[in-house]
Amino acid sequence: MTETRGTPAGSSAAESLTDWLSARSDAELTELLRLRPDLAVPPPSTMVVLSGRAQQRASVSRAADELDTLDFGLLELLALAGAEETPMTRAELNSAIAERALTGKGKVTKKAVDKSLSKMRESALVWGVDPISVVPAVIGMIPWRVGRALEPAEAMTETEISAALDALDTRERDLLETLANSSPIGRTRDAAPGTPPERPVQRLLAAGLLRWLDEQTVELPATVRQVIRGEPVFDPTTLTAPVIGGDKLKPADVNAAAAGEALELVRQCESVIAVLGAAPAPALRAGGLGVRELRRVAKTADLDEARVSLLVELLSAAGLIASGTPDPAPVSDNADEYWTPTLAVDGWLNASTARRWEVLASAWVDVPRVPWMIGLRDSTDKPIAALSEEGRAPAAPRDRQAILGLLSELDSGQTASAVEVSRLLAWRRPRWSGRLRTFAIERTLDEAAALGLVARGALSSPGRALLHGGDAEAEMQSALPEPIDYILVQADLTLVAPGPLVPDLLEQVSLVADIESAGSASMYRISEESVRRALDAGLTATELHAMFASKSKTPVPQSLSYLIDDVARRHGRLRAGVAASFIRCEDASLLAEVLASGVAEPLALRALAPTVAISQAPLREVLAELRAAGFAPAGEDSSGTLVDLRPRGARVPNRRSRPASRIPASPSADQLASLVRTMRAGDRASAPGRGGVRTDGSRENNAATIALLATAARENSSVNIGYVDAQGVATHRIVDPVSVGGGQLDAFDPASGAVRRFTLHRITSVSPVDSGKK
Repeated sequence: MTETRGTPAGSSAAESLTDWLSARSDAELTELLRLRPDLAVPPPSTMVVLSGRAQQRASVSRAADELDTLDFGLLELLALAGAEETPMTRAELNSAIAERALTGKGKVTKKAVDKSLSKMRESALVWGVDPISVVPAVIGMIPWRVGRALEPAEAMTETEISAALDALDTRERDLLETLANSSPIGRTRDAAPGTPPERPVQRLLAAGLLRWLDEQTVELPATVRQVIRGEPVFDPTTLTAPVIGGDKLKPADVNAAAAGEALELVRQCESVIAVLGAAPAPALRAGGLGVRELRRVAKTADLDEARVSLLVELLSAAGLIASGTPDPAPVSDNADEYWTPTLAVDGWLNASTARRWEVLASAWVDVPRVPWMIGLRDSTDKPIAALSEEGRAPAAPRDRQAILGLLSELDSGQTASAVEVSRLLAWRRPRWSGRLRTFAIERTLDEAAALGLVARGALSSPGRALLHGGDAEAEMQSALPEPIDYILVQADLTLVAPGPLVPDLLEQVSLVADIESAGSASMYRISEESVRRALDAGLTATELHAMFASKSKTPVPQSLSYLIDDVARRHGRLRAGVAASFIRCEDASLLAEVLASGVAEPLALRALAPTVAISQAPLREVLAELRAAGFAPAGEDSSGTLVDLRPRGARVPNRRSRPASRIPASPSADQLASLVRTMRAGDRASAPGRGGVRTDGSRENNAATIALLATAARENSSVNIGYVDAQGVATHRIVDPVSVGGGQLDAFDPASGAVRRFTLHRITSVSPVDSGKK
């Protein structure tokens, strides 16, 4: 660029970021503090303090996380023009954008550029309208080498890169892996011309897997790095966002599929709760659920281990299971704590399906954990256990919000693949690309699909409502099929529920039959054991016959009637009751057989009459031992009525839920407005007449200090500073400022012959040295 840098006619440039901030309106300053809440902690007293914080590297890094590739592209052009020292006019920036488009990095509209600059201006990462200045620290946040965007686009496709990588030997692959997982810039003497072509660096340069920068420097191309790291492959410096294609589905079809997943999720969670209630799982000493216990739960609940991993994470996040000492306590004392359902689970079990789904889905969106990491290897090469501390990820809620938020921007029913989502997210949040890799997004979308938030590649209506604060429970309720009050009994002793059953019928069917396949339409199988379970719960043969006759829309097969009658005829011939327990039987020979069996001794049975015996064991234990010995007793109370003695499961007290994020709550608009007024008052207190630069050139406020030091750094001149060190010792010294920013002064100290760092707030005075620097 050959045009002279300067301020266009009709506009003026602020001399510093402090001056520019001071000229902002209260509303603009309030918006800055809202976008960058860290600037308000602790409350800054003046604009000088606010300006200093806004330029600190840590704060700038947090703000840069919200920038997209277009924002960084404009920052790169500003950096190449030296806008951190000399402001760049808008005309110069437009010319640089046009030049960049010629390299094939995509054309961008003036409206998009204006929007990007406005966004960065609101966050004080750039300042000034025309000309434009940039905060120096933000240049270091650009996620690629400055100047890379002006080079031609990379020509190799993903397929070509993968083929070239497959042809490498171990040494060459290790070299690329090192560059991919650290800095893409490598220093090597093998890049020099004349190096033997069989050297690894020369072979990689010839294959196009490395780019030559100079005789001692090579660079790993961005697309090669993406392939090695499993990231979406695209040119990260392009100015235009990738486009999502996807199919257009009917929203009703998407919601129906989501409802089916929700039904299955709730049913499986009920199974896991029942298993843990019957036999709480010992917690590992370091926390979490061991692999052996996870397998036991999966086998007992007839579920896949990976599915159980997700379910226990959801139940824990929702506060439905927790580690603690259960009541009743397990027989084994091998562990101090057990993973057990909490007291809150009973209320959840009695809630509607839509409500139960909403509890689980909300917990997943907000929990700072990554369930899909369970089973992967940690840094010590050990598998990550379910519910363990290694599964925590504070950024997980923000990542899910970004993924689902992108889907919510699409039309209802529009699908998007994981590759498309990852590519667009990488463009929007290039500093997150190492965390949001294609594999991670695929697994996150799989979890969202398992919860019914996403179905068939599109965001469901309940998912959209949950994401944007709507009534997700009502949306799911409308998506769920209406409960039905009938079943279809088949000749092979199976029964089909063509949809979700009403609660009363579901309870009866679950007692008398075992589920074989679940979903929108479920299949159950009736067996001798399941019929006996229903009789044990207090149902009679007459009630079972009536239930099937009234609820089945198909004829009741004769084989089912025979099965019920046969089991009922043998069931209850032995009657066990509460004494500490008693056994009575109309058939004296059957009771004699019980007393002569091996079960009599452990139960301490004693005959009181030919048809009555007693035991000191609890009734539940008596029934369990008799059934294990091959008998079929029924439990009764003192009136002779059959009682349901099925165990209700162990419980632990509810634990106070931990906050989903460690990020403190953002200040309110009123608090931010009050903070702005406080800074204005602080500026007035330090205005000329109440401060300023003393007659000897020393400073009386921070603005003058920064201005004098910055001028000295630019002019390569010396200054005399007064400085108080950490021990409170005050000294004066002549130094040569090198750079000023982030609350620090880097300056060459002739007394020590080295560059030293001084904290700005410890500098008591600054004055120029007339002789300057020779």
